[in-house]
Amino acid sequence: MSAVDGVSVRGAPPCVLTVAGSDSGGGAGIQADLKTMLALGVHGMSVLTAVTAQNSLGVQGAWELPVEAVRAQYRSVVDDIGVQAVKTGMLASAELVEAVAELIAGTDAPAVVDPVGVSKHGDSLLAASALDSVRTKLLPVATVATPNLDEVVQLTGVRVESEDGMRRAAEALLSYGPQWALIKGGHLSGDAVDLLTDGSEEHWLRAPRLDNRHTHGTGCTLASAIASGLAKGQSVPEAVAAAKEYVTGAIAAGFALGGGIGPVDHGWCWERERT
Repeated sequence: MSAVDGVSVRGAPPCVLTVAGSDSGGGAGIQADLKTMLALGVHGMSVLTAVTAQNSLGVQGAWELPVEAVRAQYRSVVDDIGVQAVKTGMLASAELVEAVAELIAGTDAPAVVDPVGVSKHGDSLLAASALDSVRTKLLPVATVATPNLDEVVQLTGVRVESEDGMRRAAEALLSYGPQWALIKGGHLSGDAVDLLTDGSEEHWLRAPRLDNRHTHGTGCTLASAIASGLAKGQSVPEAVAAAKEYVTGAIAAGFALGGGIGPVDHGWCWERERT
C-alpha cells in the first residue's frame, strides 16, 4: 500500500473484462460476471453487447448493440486501464462475434470463451448464422472454451450421452483452435463431471450433483471464475479447478427468485447474514 495525504491507498487488483449481454434479472450475463469477479478478488470491467428483458421464467426480448458501440467500449477500457484476462458471453450475431474476436486477437491477455447459444430456459441467444463465425474466428483466439453439451452439439455436431463421449467432443472442439477445451457435463446423469484438455493432458473435474433447481447463471459464473483465476496468474488447470469449486458452492447456495429458476449465489463464500 502507498499513502496519499495520510490515507493508505491499496494497489489495484488484477483486472478482468467481460464482453457479454445484460441479464435484467441479475442472475446471468454481465451481472453474474461482475458479481463473480468481485467475490474472487479481481476488478471486473464490462463491454455490453446486448440488452435482454429477462427474468426467472425466461427471456422476453433481446436487443444487440451496434458493433461500433462494442468496439468503442472495449478500446476505452483496454487502452486506458489494461486487462489481465478477458471473458466472452452472449455475442448474438456474426458481426459481433467477428469484431470481438478481432479485438481479443490484438489483446495480450488470456481469453475465456463461453460460446453462449441458448439460455437456461431454452431461449436462443445466438443467431444460427453466427455459428460459423464462432468456429472460425472466436474459438481460435480462446485460451479456454467452455461449452455445455447443447453448445457442443451446435458447434461440432457431436452429441454426448455419456462420459465416454466427452473426449470426442473435446477433440472436435479443439480442432477449431482453442488452446484448451472444457467440456461441461452438467446435463449428464450422475455426478457433475467436466473434462478439461488441451489434446495432450486431461483433467477430469467431479462434484456431487446437488438437489437444487436454482442454477441460473452457472455457465457465466464458471467462465468468469476461470478468467479471474487466470488474471491472478494461475495456470489453466489451476484456474478451472478453483472455478469448479466456487461454482459448486454457488449452486449449493442457489435461491428461489420469482416464479421460475432462481440464480446461484455468487456471494456464498462470504460469511454474512441474510436479513
